[in-house]
Amino acid sequence: MRLCKALLFLMIASWAFSPSFAQTSPQTVKAIRFGKLIDGTGKVLTNALVIVRGDRIESVGSGASQIPDGAQVIDMSAYTGMPGIIDAHTHMTYWRDKKVQTDPNEAIGKLLPQELVFLAQENARNSVEIGVTTIRDMAASNYSDLAMRNLINRGAMVGPRMFVAGPAMEAGAPVPRYGNVNPWVFPAQGQASGVAEVVRLVRQELDAGTDLIKMFGSTGGFNDVETHQTFTLEEMQAAAEITHTMGKRIAIHSYGPEGARDAVKAGADTLEHAINIDDATLAEMVRKKTVYVPTVYHNIWYVENYKEFGWSESDNQKILAYEHASEETTRRAIKAGVRIAMGSDAVYELFGHNTEELTYLVKSGMTPEQAIAAATVNGAAALGMEKDLGSATPGHYADLVAVQGDPLTDISVVVHNVRWVMKGGEVLVDKTKPAAH
Repeated sequence: MRLCKALLFLMIASWAFSPSFAQTSPQTVKAIRFGKLIDGTGKVLTNALVIVRGDRIESVGSGASQIPDGAQVIDMSAYTGMPGIIDAHTHMTYWRDKKVQTDPNEAIGKLLPQELVFLAQENARNSVEIGVTTIRDMAASNYSDLAMRNLINRGAMVGPRMFVAGPAMEAGAPVPRYGNVNPWVFPAQGQASGVAEVVRLVRQELDAGTDLIKMFGSTGGFNDVETHQTFTLEEMQAAAEITHTMGKRIAIHSYGPEGARDAVKAGADTLEHAINIDDATLAEMVRKKTVYVPTVYHNIWYVENYKEFGWSESDNQKILAYEHASEETTRRAIKAGVRIAMGSDAVYELFGHNTEELTYLVKSGMTPEQAIAAATVNGAAALGMEKDLGSATPGHYADLVAVQGDPLTDISVVVHNVRWVMKGGEVLVDKTKPAAH
């Protein structure tokens, strides 16, 4: 009898600490006061009060709005609140051991997928520290990004909410992308040639559990800034059609104008990186509501760190020229009215500096308000999740950030002065309290 009682106690205890049990327990209520709140819809509230129930925002008011009985009060009245930041283009599993002084692309090739998932927690934490509460992960070998997403969703790993693309799709080439490295890390995954193979591969990746499809519509990446288109218009159209039929979204990587033109014609939901986009394509992007993710800053980061990758000075100059073209194309897209989302294209030590992209969006012609929209509501649009993410309004996830200063007059406030971060109603970062001694 005693053994039975003991077993029953252990079963109840295990249920009590399981994620499913936590979901059925009473939802906690939090009341957060902000000096100002940028809500993501164009409104700025003074003396704002945000009521959070569970993982969602229940109400947003100002002034003497009533606090529910029993609510936990969080005083951020010395700070400006805004929605959690969405980074629409990352590579979370690109982790670097800074003790190993070799090309990080070679070093990562010596790690097993299980090691990468564990070690990449550092990238996830560094992103949350600067207010990034949601990311799109845009290519990871061996579906390691799915593993990270699932672990974060279970609460077993701290990190942003992840929407993942798996290995992504490349044209043909039965060889790894980054040379002679461990096939367990960079296997020949995700290759397709011809419409039938493209359709098969889209189904395979979505059936594996990816949240979206990422298609490499051109060359380009790291020190390769060539712009050659690699998939035909017909192949892109087939990918977009089957992806949309299966209820998902497709992002097409194109470094150059031809691939950009065909990606937009084909029905891409987002266009990644492209430079020198022609005026007709920009107009088509406005009409189709295609979201542009220019990823301007990461090339500056490469220019500053090219020696660590073992790249030549001539490579470095090509990257810098590409970055200048990226700024100019972004400037033209802003003037044309294209919807732009912030994407860092973060790899390695770039995590924790993701939001430097905002500095370059402003440099390319955005106002601070437009840059904040790129990092919030436009990021939600890139994901097709405007009803859940990107705004601090009732019904949305309680993803909130407190910054010190006025980000509407100085975007560096968002980049450098994040003091407090909430994701899904849980406080993950709090730098507002004096450090304990």
